[in-house]
Amino acid sequence: MREDELATAAVEHFEAAFDSPEIRLEEPYDHYGNRGSVDLYVRTRPPERVEYLVELKADPAVRMASGANEILRQYRRMERYFYEDDEHVLRKRLGRTEPALNLLLLFAPTAKCVEHVYENRRLYGSIDAELAIDGVPAARKVAFVVNLEEAPDGGLGFLSVNGEVGIDSEGFRDAVPDGSRLAAALEDADLSS
Repeated sequence: MREDELATAAVEHFEAAFDSPEIRLEEPYDHYGNRGSVDLYVRTRPPERVEYLVELKADPAVRMASGANEILRQYRRMERYFYEDDEHVLRKRLGRTEPALNLLLLFAPTAKCVEHVYENRRLYGSIDAELAIDGVPAARKVAFVVNLEEAPDGGLGFLSVNGEVGIDSEGFRDAVPDGSRLAAALEDADLSS
């Protein structure tokens, strides 16, 4: 599976799930020379404006990375610098309790990605799910993409591996949809490490 397939599914999902969202692929940012780009930037329309910064990882990215630290550095750089850039503004709203920003690191449902995340489960699982950026509630999610075939109807799912349920837990296995690509990838993956 390639990242462009993941990006297409994510775009279809956000277009179906929200009314006229603003969607940008490979959205660049630059703050103090820290150049980077977000695979997918989504902003929903008022009254409940929510933003999504999405980093996608498929087999080629996992294979080419020097390890989980490199992937997490890229993810954290996005978190740290995207809203420091003059082009991007995170809007506050008084009384907001739910996240106004979702920082997503999404892995393809493939055996290679499952093996990578499983091998580095302590690193990915240690990412705190909750944070605030400039006083705005935000949420971090490191997850596998599920329900790819339901993306055009807004049914794309994200099965998290950080927070309370790790990839090596029974709760994670129970949450994997039967017959899904992720279920097949878990069967095919070598998880002996």
